[in-house]
Amino acid sequence: MSNQAKKDQTQELIKETAKNLFFVKGKFDATTQEIADEAGVNRTLINYYFRSRDKLIQIIFDEAQRVEQEKSKIIQNSDLPFKEKISKFIESSLSTSLQYPYLETYIVSQINKGTCHHREIEEDILNEMYSDIEKEMELGNIEKMAPVQFILNMVSLLVFPSAIRPLFMENLLINDEEYDKIISERKEIIINMLFKN
Repeated sequence: MSNQAKKDQTQELIKETAKNLFFVKGKFDATTQEIADEAGVNRTLINYYFRSRDKLIQIIFDEAQRVEQEKSKIIQNSDLPFKEKISKFIESSLSTSLQYPYLETYIVSQINKGTCHHREIEEDILNEMYSDIEKEMELGNIEKMAPVQFILNMVSLLVFPSAIRPLFMENLLINDEEYDKIISERKEIIINMLFKN
């Protein structure tokens, strides 16, 4: 293996380790030393490849944003009927929650700290979605409410179980495997709560 390939591999290992600590284990305040120890590398390599913990965090945050944007594109770029688009979005969101249980919590925590944030949905696309929701309400497929309430309901049903995962697991005496099963079974439950038929 060439020196460049080894460098690339080490850099990717550090980044994946940080993502695992932040998104999978929920350790948002992991220190440079903790990341290095978990990756099995010398701490100085983090500064060598990323210049600082803040730069590494910014790269991780940008990747988290990309994951969220990919989910949003399911709704934005699809010509499927509205309910099918929402169903695919829910399926993708639940899959992401199983892979990265603390992703949304991480993004919110970074936004609260003042980390740069780019809006995921443009205003015209959001207005188009509101219009689609209103049409579904007129057709009787969704309870009448402000379209933003429909979005809040959907996102809450998707994100809340992951955001409070440790609390639920502890209080409901559920292990990781059982909780993952519960999350994976939520698609139909959410669809049935959002749509009348």
